[in-house]
Amino acid sequence: MGTPTGTVRRIFVGDIQGCREELERLLEVARFDPATDELHPVGDFVNRGPDSAGVLRLCRQLGAGGVLGNHDVNLFAVARGERRARERDTFESVLGAPDREELLAWLAQRPFLRVWPDLYLVHAGLHPAWDEPEAALGDPTPLEPGQAGHYAVSVRTCNAAGEPGDVDGNGPAPPYRPWDAWYDPARHAGRRVVFGHWSTRGLVDEPGALGLDTGCVWGGELTGWIAEEERLVRVPARRAYSPIP
Repeated sequence: MGTPTGTVRRIFVGDIQGCREELERLLEVARFDPATDELHPVGDFVNRGPDSAGVLRLCRQLGAGGVLGNHDVNLFAVARGERRARERDTFESVLGAPDREELLAWLAQRPFLRVWPDLYLVHAGLHPAWDEPEAALGDPTPLEPGQAGHYAVSVRTCNAAGEPGDVDGNGPAPPYRPWDAWYDPARHAGRRVVFGHWSTRGLVDEPGALGLDTGCVWGGELTGWIAEEERLVRVPARRAYSPIP
């Protein structure tokens, strides 16, 4: 489907996690034009992949929007000395960079939620009780995400009350279901939710929810969605950069 001349395209990209080369290839395939298009990663710009600093520099250069993910929030905690990096973390690409402070400051300007008349963008998911997610997520910052911020970057499954559940090899057990099973677009002006975070679930393409994490950092694919064209764009990972947890 073509896009009328002069129409801004919103290009949403699943969890990048430091996979700069794959992001560059995806933008080439999508024919991304920073003069007319908007780039919106679903969060997890950084970690586990080979070039987190390069991803941040590229996104900053292109004027990307996007939202924060759990790995981005963890980066801030490590940078402030509030937690130690884990064995498989690759935050040093950013923390040891000469432009560290500029990259951290740029990333910190990403919100937990972006809202359009037709879409929500969040990293992991929305609480079933949030009638107005923009109100629930309007105050948290990456330095103080609070309960709402942590929920938005970490939830995968929950029950009808929004209480998170575990995920094992067999999937969620009742009464827990994927969080979007409880999401009703009619309560939110018909908005569809674009999200990431759950690579083992893979691509989710439902009327009310679109999940774009297809596990690039684990050797899968990097997936983008061009909203104005209702078109998915996918590029394979060059290799697996981190073992599947």
